[in-house]
Amino acid sequence: MPFLPRADLVPNTLAYETEPLVKATGFREYDARWLFGPDINLLGIQALGLGLGTYIHELGQSRIVVGHDFRSYSLSIKNALMLGLVAAGCEVLDIGLALSPTAYFAQFDLDAPCVAMVTASHNENGWTGVKMGANRPLTFGPEEMGRLKEIVLGGQFVERAGGKVTQVEGVRERFIADVVRRVQVKRPLKVVAACGNGTAGAFVPQALRAMGVAVVVEMDCELDWTFPKYNPNPEDHEMLHAMALAVREHGADLALGFDGDGDRCGVVDNTGEEIFADKIGLMLARDLAPLNPGAKFIVDVKSTGLFATDPVLEANGCTTVYWKTGHSYIKRKTAEIGALAGFEKSGHFFLNEPLGRGYDCGLTAAAAILAMLDRNPDKSMADLKAALPVAYTSLTMSPHCADEVKYGVVDKIVAEYEALAAAGGTILGRKIAEVITVNGVRVALDDGSWVLVRASSNKPEVVVVVESTRSEDDMRALFHEEVKPRLGKHPQVGAYNQEI
Repeated sequence: MPFLPRADLVPNTLAYETEPLVKATGFREYDARWLFGPDINLLGIQALGLGLGTYIHELGQSRIVVGHDFRSYSLSIKNALMLGLVAAGCEVLDIGLALSPTAYFAQFDLDAPCVAMVTASHNENGWTGVKMGANRPLTFGPEEMGRLKEIVLGGQFVERAGGKVTQVEGVRERFIADVVRRVQVKRPLKVVAACGNGTAGAFVPQALRAMGVAVVVEMDCELDWTFPKYNPNPEDHEMLHAMALAVREHGADLALGFDGDGDRCGVVDNTGEEIFADKIGLMLARDLAPLNPGAKFIVDVKSTGLFATDPVLEANGCTTVYWKTGHSYIKRKTAEIGALAGFEKSGHFFLNEPLGRGYDCGLTAAAAILAMLDRNPDKSMADLKAALPVAYTSLTMSPHCADEVKYGVVDKIVAEYEALAAAGGTILGRKIAEVITVNGVRVALDDGSWVLVRASSNKPEVVVVVESTRSEDDMRALFHEEVKPRLGKHPQVGAYNQEI
């Protein structure tokens, strides 16, 4: 690379067209995300590819799967990334348009240790990024991202001869077949497939029909990179509301919603009520427990506290570990302790054999949900949800907070809650039972309710979740009377993306 990447370039200048722009903030905890244009340019992406290729050679690897999502600029970004990988001497296997789990599957299918998936997932248009891994089915964590950042920003590139690109056909079809073989639904189901005009629309309807779903109602499955209705994010209220309307309109048994790169799945039940992914995880765990006594489950700190007290899991000798939020963390912990499954409130599901290959895949999660319904032919999704112990969990709410300051703000919130607990303080009249700081701060109260504040790993935001064991009104009070005022004392915290 003739130039060190810079952070001060601006579009429509000679330097911007001839030198790489790479802002340091794009290197996040477990993947890379930039605003394409102001934060990184195509030469910067090429530098990223050269840096990634240099790094995987350090790890003793050179064979890498590369795919891209359906954004107007993703193909150009992938091509620039591949130029850098080839310059680093890598054997690049280009699988074309893909979901993130398609790229993860291709690591197994093509016997390639490494992956680089060009996607901004559910981020708004304008964002781009790369999800990377060098040890299937895992993806990079903070240590790997730190070394990659060091190589790229420090210009520690090593160019090698022998790099090449091979276009690989048929991966999409083999990926769908791999998911479908895990379930054949006998129960006649009508399912809304909601794809938000994202990449999943090219995969999901065909896969659901092949799984044996009797009627698939396609909802926004046409590819449209302008995302004319909303971002494909099944954790956001706007998409969930549209899914609920479709269920009621078509009399469907459920709706399954998929995010922009297809590694997450959201659910709306037969009554049109959304079921947050952590509750879906608990429903799956309860269904799987009798079939897998002694199984271990991993859940992220944003998830419901009901896992820890569930009588079905306890009766079957199952245990649950709460761990750091983030697909890389949960995926790694699930593999590390040999858990049957890992669940994340954002909708990432990590299912190990015989349910899946260990990586997060929205279609594999959908297959598990359909199999659960098949094993309970006399129960609806609403019935299965009603069988859960009661807890009132909020949406995931995210006030804006710049990447440069968000971790510092969260550190202050952690210190405040630790001090409050040490002083014997209370929250809305309840004693603090435990302060968990594995990822931001989760403050558990003596009645089982809790509040969570953490820094987003991939956006300039702080993340807030609250759960009450008492009532929906109490859940709202935990947010409006406790967490929001506390965060409001910090001027770096801005407007929320959504509130309860």
